[in-house]
Amino acid sequence: MATEKGMSGLDITALTAELQEKLPLWIGKVFQYDSTTFGFRLNGEDKARYFFFAEIGRRAHLAPQLPPSPKNPSGYSMYLRKYLIGGKVLSITQKSIERVIIFEIGKSGGTFHLVLEFFDEGNIILADSGFLIQNALKKRRFRERDIVAGEVYDVMGLNRTALSIGAFEESLRSENRDLVRAAAVNLMFGGVLAEELCLRAGMEKEFPTRYLDEDQVQRLYAAYQGIIEDARSRSDPIIDQRGCWPFELIGSDPFSRYPTFSEALSSYYPLPSFDTKEEAKQQVLSREERIRRQQEGAIKKFQAKIQESERAAELIYERYTDVQQAIQVLDAASQKMSWQEIADLLKRSDHPAAAMIVSVNPADATVVLDLGMKVTIAIKKSVEENVAVYYEQKKKFRSKLEGAIRAMNRPAPKQKEKAVVKKRQKPKWYHRFRWFETSDGTLVIGGRDADQNEELVKKYMEGNDTFVHADVHGGSAVIVKGKTDRMDEVAQFAASYSNLWKSGYGSGDVYSARPDQVSKTPESGEYVAKGAFVIRGERTYYRNVTLGIAIGLATDPDLAVIGGPASAVEKRARYTVRLSPGTFEPNDIAKKVVRILRDRVSSADAKSAAGVLSTEAVAAFVPAGGSDLIDAK
Repeated sequence: MATEKGMSGLDITALTAELQEKLPLWIGKVFQYDSTTFGFRLNGEDKARYFFFAEIGRRAHLAPQLPPSPKNPSGYSMYLRKYLIGGKVLSITQKSIERVIIFEIGKSGGTFHLVLEFFDEGNIILADSGFLIQNALKKRRFRERDIVAGEVYDVMGLNRTALSIGAFEESLRSENRDLVRAAAVNLMFGGVLAEELCLRAGMEKEFPTRYLDEDQVQRLYAAYQGIIEDARSRSDPIIDQRGCWPFELIGSDPFSRYPTFSEALSSYYPLPSFDTKEEAKQQVLSREERIRRQQEGAIKKFQAKIQESERAAELIYERYTDVQQAIQVLDAASQKMSWQEIADLLKRSDHPAAAMIVSVNPADATVVLDLGMKVTIAIKKSVEENVAVYYEQKKKFRSKLEGAIRAMNRPAPKQKEKAVVKKRQKPKWYHRFRWFETSDGTLVIGGRDADQNEELVKKYMEGNDTFVHADVHGGSAVIVKGKTDRMDEVAQFAASYSNLWKSGYGSGDVYSARPDQVSKTPESGEYVAKGAFVIRGERTYYRNVTLGIAIGLATDPDLAVIGGPASAVEKRARYTVRLSPGTFEPNDIAKKVVRILRDRVSSADAKSAAGVLSTEAVAAFVPAGGSDLIDAK
């Protein structure tokens, strides 16, 4: 039965039978999501594709899909890919009725066995054709076996899914137990399936096995074979209040039924969620929240370590004689033989001290003893010294716990407000010309010289535009790109970027015309200079237009130096300086404007403005000729 803790051996029998029906298969991809979860993409015939998900120590099944592949593959998954990808799955078997699945995989380099263990903490082991271990996810040395490279993985033993009636009877009678306990332990059925065996055979579960007669054994054996067959055929996978089953048990009250056992397992064990990159972005925590969660986790960890250290010390004292005997035996043995020899000897020994030893650690001369929980003992220390080690650990973790609690209760320091660095305005195609935007948002462009005047009229003037020019020889050919109600601003722009400014006039006339009135074709006998145009037809005049511009620093939405008529610039710029025709040369006045604007800029904008506010940027908006400063805001 599959429960929240994990799958049983009989569940593995059912799953293995389901996988065998998919053969032949080929290994497509191998993924490792964390320390216990793996995904395998299996390719079948006729372009079939299967997703096998395994959580070692707990569950495995075919899934509708795998979680998103990790951005950075683990070292062990890369190792498995090297030897397995492209290999053909020759067989899928189970070790006896144990929670172990074995994939036999053939490649040009030979045959490999991929062993997945689903008992205790679980493991994934790669072995060669003779089951010689090549590598393991978790390398361990136990009293009964070693899971390290170079050792042989043991697949021998009694197959409890195919017992003869004689072996079946012997398994039940091997110990003086009642029927349900003998079936649960000796047949490895577990409690619930042992009770199912008794119900199917019509036997009392408390019946002593030593009194079984031939007829009762026959009935029990038939029930045993029926349970094994039901698991392999997966006749009716269900989920009930007790767990997930490959078939319906007597007295079950199913919540739901499924066509395959893997579908039932996928429903019972939903795939864990692993944050993708996008999800991680959406779940970014504040620094304070992240620290608080780390502190809460540390407090729980320290509390658990304190309890663990305290319990270990208590168990050592409770089993004082056993621990002392283990220390004495191992210390004496280490004087005469290597740790490898000691480990081999322990596997074969029936000494009481050997029965407690879970594993040996030659590097630091320690052993792990099973005293009700796993406790590490240093054999070069006395029992009291080993207890002192755990009390010292308890003291250390208690000190860390107190520090973590104090840190958590300490008020968080106030964060300094970070200066917001604003983005620069992106360059536009018209920025190489003179330009500004009217107060109602219409783009106005003017030529800087005769070449740009020619280019503007020939390339960029369109039917709905308006041509504007100061009524003087020499000035920007100005194009209004669209309709605007602020022709006063356009006229001031055209007058300011003309020879009127250079000549020191305070005002002048400006005219406008439609694009179809503008021509480069002169009258007979006349000549049109470069940058000049012939205007045919009636013009619209703007009389006595006041000359003047403003240069400013715009901060919203982007950072930029802008220039043009004061009413238009001051609407967009936070800091501005006004100019009028005067005496200072363009470069000198640009430097003065930069100094004034830098003094005006607030501390919040200073860092952003430093890279934008330059003499060159300001000079691009200063008219040709002398200028004076009027005021600044």
